[in-house]
Amino acid sequence: MLKSIIPLILFVGAFLFIAGCSQEEATIAAFRPAAGGKFYGGIFRVNETGELRSLDPVRINDATSAHIAEQIYDGLLYIDENLRLQPALAKRWEVSEDGLTYTYHLRTDVYFHDNPCFPNGKGRRLTAFDVEYCFHRLCDFRSGTIGFDYFRGKVLGADAYYEATKKAATENVPLTVSRIEGFKALNDSTFQIRLLKPFAPFEYYVALSFCYIYPKEAVEFYKQDFFKNPVGSGPFIFEYWKPDQELRLRRNPNYWMRDSAGNQLPFLDAIVFSFIKDNKTQLLEFRQGNLEECYRIPSEFFPDIIDENKQAKGEYKKYQLFRVPALSTQYYGMLTTSDIFKDKRIRQAFCYAVDRERIIRYVLHGQAAGPAHYGLVPPSMPDYPAEQIRGYRFDPEKAQQLLAEAGYPGGKGFPEITLQLNSGGGRNVQIAEAIQSMLQENLGITVHLKQVEWARHLEEIDAGKAPFFRLGWIADYPDPENFLNLLYGKLVPPDGGISPINSTRYQNPEFDRIFEQALQTLDKQERMKLYLQAEQIAINDAPMLLIFYDEDYRFVQPYVRDYRNNSMDRRLYKFIWFDPQQYEQYQ
Repeated sequence: MLKSIIPLILFVGAFLFIAGCSQEEATIAAFRPAAGGKFYGGIFRVNETGELRSLDPVRINDATSAHIAEQIYDGLLYIDENLRLQPALAKRWEVSEDGLTYTYHLRTDVYFHDNPCFPNGKGRRLTAFDVEYCFHRLCDFRSGTIGFDYFRGKVLGADAYYEATKKAATENVPLTVSRIEGFKALNDSTFQIRLLKPFAPFEYYVALSFCYIYPKEAVEFYKQDFFKNPVGSGPFIFEYWKPDQELRLRRNPNYWMRDSAGNQLPFLDAIVFSFIKDNKTQLLEFRQGNLEECYRIPSEFFPDIIDENKQAKGEYKKYQLFRVPALSTQYYGMLTTSDIFKDKRIRQAFCYAVDRERIIRYVLHGQAAGPAHYGLVPPSMPDYPAEQIRGYRFDPEKAQQLLAEAGYPGGKGFPEITLQLNSGGGRNVQIAEAIQSMLQENLGITVHLKQVEWARHLEEIDAGKAPFFRLGWIADYPDPENFLNLLYGKLVPPDGGISPINSTRYQNPEFDRIFEQALQTLDKQERMKLYLQAEQIAINDAPMLLIFYDEDYRFVQPYVRDYRNNSMDRRLYKFIWFDPQQYEQYQ
């Protein structure tokens, strides 16, 4: 449990020192005036209920790792709270008329964090050649990359390079392809990407966590331990990580970004992440003033905390409540290549056997944007008419009919199966127990629950070792392709290797054909129509048991300012600052 940190010290012309506070803590805790009525200083304490898997960008595909990495690294672009692309390392960029060439013009005032990997420990200037290195490593089998699938079949030369590095690693032969033609640093400040064919959503790809930029020196210095010794150019510098306990970042004094008032970001002196797995304990820590933020509200407490108008009640009125329909869908995946789930009728039966409205009412107590009665893409997706997808509503008779057609009338002869899930703070377990009961009651099927830690959970899913598994998908960028990519058959490796994106290993050539047509359609309205057609095909095949669309609730302490809430749960902590007067009031 994260212990309470010594109260911050106000700077209002003089310092007030607290007894027992070390000189270092007193210095870091001091508030310092900034332009526009803002203040520097303060330690932002936040909890993650999931495990931290890796801080090596090429191996990040979970929310906890992404939240932390976002503070350490920069990408070429970033997505703001309004879901718009904004300049980051690239101060400007352009796309050729044929949609094949993306050119990024980089800032020349960005420096990597000071770190022992550099001569004399002094961070050097970031250049386009660093970008080229990182993008090559993202497509290098030897790096352990799990992000290459985003670039497979898209970037000129990427596939050949990946296969050559894979062959070199697995067969111990010389590397036959030395570089990727489609990634090129034209000079110190210009980086260019060339595609094989137009791909409309590609503009968002460079804002993915996979595409964060780091120095080659850090990879070579830390070798296999780079994942726990990250070096970037972002707003905060990595200090230490005690697995399952605490991770600490400190302010980067040389960060390049400024706010609209000209203040150098970030304002906070430090961020401390704890890893309390239970949502109830997290809420208690927040109420006791030991956390600045509390993401999600324990379902069993929800009616006592939030009223029918989705506003805070009672003592919780004093906190800032942020609520937004999330670009996020919760689902159970069914491995379509497994013996039991290769039959579409069984998958459909599972989808009809679950009463999603009942789960939202009695398990989540209303803490959701709505039941997943449509498709995988949530209704909150901008410009996408998700409600037009015909999904699955509770129909136990239809479920029983389909199961009987598959050869298991009343569930007779159906093998016992295991649902694998991570604990996720308790909510996942409560939902799993409800669905376990519904499948037993409505189909006569026995489901066992198996909880494993998050990193192992993902590894087994990626490897195809979990036939029935719990996952959720939070959008990486605001385009339906980001969700539908999970259903793209050509991402399933033909050799049975890991499949970190299409984890159900679903394959339908007609879906792939229409999906590919959509990706090359630059007209947004026409692209959305094609997405709808493709998604309906996949939903009919039911590779996933879709449960509900998320609605994000979070409480933030009253003294926190400029918290930029958004439907993608991007953690834009570099903009946060503390109001000293409010802070003093709540200590």
